[in-house]
Amino acid sequence: MFLLKKVFQLRDKANPEHEKPFLDHLEDLRVMVTRIVITLLISMIVCFAFRDKLMEIIRKPVDEVMMVHQASLLPKEIVSEKWEAAKKIERAAAALDPALAEKMLARFDAETLRLVNIVRLLRAVAVLPEDQRTGFLADAGADDPTVKDVTHMLAKGANPDIDSRGNLQIMSVLNPTEPFMLSMKLAFFAGIVVSFPLLLMFILQFVLPGLHQHERKVLWPALAVGFGLFLLGVCFAYFMVLPRALVFFFEWGLQMGVSNDWRIGNYVTFATQFTLLFGLSFELPVVVMVFVKLGLLSFESMSRTRPHAVLAIVVIAAIITPTPDAFTLLLMAGPMVILYEVCIWLAYFDHRKARREEEAEERQRMERLLMAADEPESGEEEDRSDHHDPHHHDHDHHDPHHHDHDHPHEPWDPSGDEAAWKEGQADDDGPPESIPDEEKRRMADLSPKAETGPDEPAPAGDEPADPKQPPAGGAS
Repeated sequence: MFLLKKVFQLRDKANPEHEKPFLDHLEDLRVMVTRIVITLLISMIVCFAFRDKLMEIIRKPVDEVMMVHQASLLPKEIVSEKWEAAKKIERAAAALDPALAEKMLARFDAETLRLVNIVRLLRAVAVLPEDQRTGFLADAGADDPTVKDVTHMLAKGANPDIDSRGNLQIMSVLNPTEPFMLSMKLAFFAGIVVSFPLLLMFILQFVLPGLHQHERKVLWPALAVGFGLFLLGVCFAYFMVLPRALVFFFEWGLQMGVSNDWRIGNYVTFATQFTLLFGLSFELPVVVMVFVKLGLLSFESMSRTRPHAVLAIVVIAAIITPTPDAFTLLLMAGPMVILYEVCIWLAYFDHRKARREEEAEERQRMERLLMAADEPESGEEEDRSDHHDPHHHDHDHHDPHHHDHDHPHEPWDPSGDEAAWKEGQADDDGPPESIPDEEKRRMADLSPKAETGPDEPAPAGDEPADPKQPPAGGAS
């Protein structure tokens, strides 16, 4: 439950705009588990059809163990495969009549017959006391190369028996259902290897939901890199580590006088877990780079805590390795330390790239700000030039038809309406309707259409000029 809670917190931190309730997280988890189970089931059914080939592949390291062990006991010029064949031929000839055995041996080449003769001598010398072995070889008429090879194999502890204790070619089961369950187990582990890209994609979609379009484009190369690292770890374990680990355990058992009668079921479990754990350990760069992208790690913190990380890697390798020996631990921890160092450099290059992009964006932003600061200055100059334009006309202040009564703060002056009526509306039937009745009657009396009475005094300033008076400005 604690681990699941941490995974949910990682989801929320990776996608702060897509925070979900706990039940929604559980629903996403259910969908992910369902997809993984269906994918594994389909891949397991496909791999089950090749169960015989899978068994041959998984047993190959065991067959190589005996060859490697035999090669350490034999002289350099003797090949392990030919030596095993010579032991079988010698065993078959020993069960026949001497005359018939000679006819059977005549069908092989000289090198094979020489190896068969060494097997016979080695079997006979092994039961003799050490002080009598040299004399027996001389009495047998063996040549110097044969005597040298037999002496070397006796010193190394070579055994001429094909069914010797510790022969890994024969592995047994203890119950009737074990072979079938063994085939199912092989198909399951093979299905994990085959469908690993899809499994990794489902896990990343659960941990990092709500990916944008550009992030989805980056997801596929990341899946390819992750699958490549997984296959690299599996191949490294299968071809490099597993055979050496098996030889180590086999020889250790022989030195202690313990028979290496390994059960096939236990061996298959050990070999598959061994290879898969190495494959998963090679996924360290993918996990670390995801944390770097989420901001949980940086190259400064990784480089500063390198000693602590190396110690943690060794502890994790000691926990997940299926064997308690230091040799296997070092074989697993060594590549993980190297990959962690590679992660530090990848994080450094990613940080430098991001810093350069931020500097470029900051530079562009400053350029835009400077350009925006220059544009208002030119606009202000245009406004100032329009303000001081001598040809600028203010129609609002010099409108001849502007009436004072449009301004509510000024009192109404009827004389203005009277003058306007006299000038522009003389042909109208009457004064404007907006003028009070008293003013209408007075303005009607002043209309040019009305006749002036003789008794009406002339208005002031309109007196006729005296004919005897000379005009102003005239000649005297």
